[in-house]
Amino acid sequence: MAVLTGLTRGGVDWEPLFVESIDQDKCIGCGRCYKVCGRNVLNLIALNEDGEYVEDEDDEEIERKVMTIEKAENCIGCEACSRICPKNCYTHAPLAV
Repeated sequence: MAVLTGLTRGGVDWEPLFVESIDQDKCIGCGRCYKVCGRNVLNLIALNEDGEYVEDEDDEEIERKVMTIEKAENCIGCEACSRICPKNCYTHAPLAV
């Protein structure tokens, strides 16, 4: 099975690595990755003290917020999210074609 590769503008081989997962135990919900991703891949969600999703943002049960992968299909493999993440929460992998 081949791996998707490309070329940089300078003609150098480049292998995009696509977002696979975010370690929500490490994530501090700072939103830096959300701001740097221009492809709408990520979403910040609220969790209660049991680690369950809280839908109402005004709910007093919110313990913390964490980033999630909402639209993985939009990822272009640039890894900007992991480069800006202060807690090293991201896992990326090449796309096998």
